[in-house]
Amino acid sequence: MLNPIPICIIVGTRPEAIKMAPVIQAFQQSSMFDTQIVLTGQHREMVDQVMQLFDLTPNHDLAIMQPKQTLTDITCWAMRGLEELFQKIQPKMVLVQGDTTTALAAAIAAFYQKIPVGHVEAGLRTEDLLNPYPEEANRRLISQVTQLHFAPTSVSVEHLRRSSVLGEVHQTGNTVIDALLKVAERQPTCEILGLDWSQYRTILATVHRRENWGEPLNDIAQGFLEVLNKFDDVALLLPLHRNPTVRDPLTAVLGSHPRVFLTEPLNYTELVGAMQRCCLLLTDSGGIQEEAPSLGKPVLVLRETTERPEAVTAGTAKLIGTRPDDIFRETSNLLSNPAAYQAMANAASPFGDGFASDRIVQIVEKYLSR
Repeated sequence: MLNPIPICIIVGTRPEAIKMAPVIQAFQQSSMFDTQIVLTGQHREMVDQVMQLFDLTPNHDLAIMQPKQTLTDITCWAMRGLEELFQKIQPKMVLVQGDTTTALAAAIAAFYQKIPVGHVEAGLRTEDLLNPYPEEANRRLISQVTQLHFAPTSVSVEHLRRSSVLGEVHQTGNTVIDALLKVAERQPTCEILGLDWSQYRTILATVHRRENWGEPLNDIAQGFLEVLNKFDDVALLLPLHRNPTVRDPLTAVLGSHPRVFLTEPLNYTELVGAMQRCCLLLTDSGGIQEEAPSLGKPVLVLRETTERPEAVTAGTAKLIGTRPDDIFRETSNLLSNPAAYQAMANAASPFGDGFASDRIVQIVEKYLSR
């Protein structure tokens, strides 16, 4: 096209980068659009890794990240920077992803400029405003100013319709599956010093959510220890979040165990390689609840609620909370009961076929052609 349509795709955190990367690539392949990649800087090194992995170069970087930044800091700095950028670029649509503070700030900033908002991964709900915090509130607020809701599943579509949101609702599948399959087909490695993947049944664990800070983190660590004490052929790989509030309690309890491998955050290639090689996952991550089932790995969710009930219904994931006894019981069952393990490993993933990004581009093309 002689005058391609400017759109802005906003990225702040690593999960957003992963889930938006295939969307960005799909938009860049359309001659209809001038695709502007905007980083807020809510996360830094981890987002840069994803950009490099998918061979993407940001057009704009607000670089808002500061030591000890609060949710208020992120919101205010992102909104002010995006307001100035939107006034300069005059995009015809702004795309945000998920439920981060960056996504909320971008949606409101776009609304204030009367720019249509497209919400990737719309419609997730736990029905508990403070769990997860602040994500449940963020995604509900984003839904109120969105013109195009890209819902990953039929459950998400129903959530949006029950909420009586304005704007069009489209079921697209989840773009994280697009990203996962692109990386998994490369058969990536994950080399961890001292960890012999062939020697141990390795559990991959990730813990970071705010609702698990404090006593729940200690409970989770104790549950991990009980599992390791029972199964001497089991190792635990636990990439630590960079926040000391998360990593310090886990290090204090688990740091001296010979079969616990505490590492810095894995880049996405390494994470996919670890998911392919581990026997099961224990996590409070939303993304891993979506990704691991596509690789045939059972997921035990270290939370009381989940905005991805499809995984629980499909049998690919199970909510187990954070109490040590529950972690020990449910993990032991999968490690010692082959039938229970296979039932979860073989359950079909409900999150998509790898073509969500192409559907999103087609929907936006139609919307902006009217």
